[in-house]
Amino acid sequence: MTTQLKLIAFDNDDLNVVSAHLQDAIVRVGDMALLPRDKRFAAVFNRFDWVRLLDEGDSARKDKSEMARLRTALRFERVLGAQLTGIDLTRGDDVLVLLALSFERTGAEDPAGTVLLTFAGQAAIKLDVECLESEMKDLGPSWATRARPMHPVEDEAGEPRSG
Repeated sequence: MTTQLKLIAFDNDDLNVVSAHLQDAIVRVGDMALLPRDKRFAAVFNRFDWVRLLDEGDSARKDKSEMARLRTALRFERVLGAQLTGIDLTRGDDVLVLLALSFERTGAEDPAGTVLLTFAGQAAIKLDVECLESEMKDLGPSWATRARPMHPVEDEAGEPRSG
């Protein structure tokens, strides 16, 4: 059974936790929206439940019955603008795989900065924000999946292998 998550992020440490839970989440281009009047960016992902797979400290568990995905909403508040790289908004059915979320402040004392959503395939969304204010929330029950996200990695000799 999967626990429904609701996480908020107001700093880099918080956002790193959200990013870890959303690693390998899948999103359709049409399921993302910038709402300028509300100063909000929102998206609905199908996130892979890494915690369920690795539950009880058994990081070696690969039992397919333990793999699940959940519908999960992500929103950023106080968004001033967005820039896209490698994403065509006219192709709403295109699917993106989220690799990571990050935040960089404009200055040490300035709460404003840039949120970067990095996707596989050199795609990205850069959000200019007044400050970091985000929420990730699961929207319903999980469902079983047979596919575990895999990432190519290089071995010590620089040769590609699955990891």
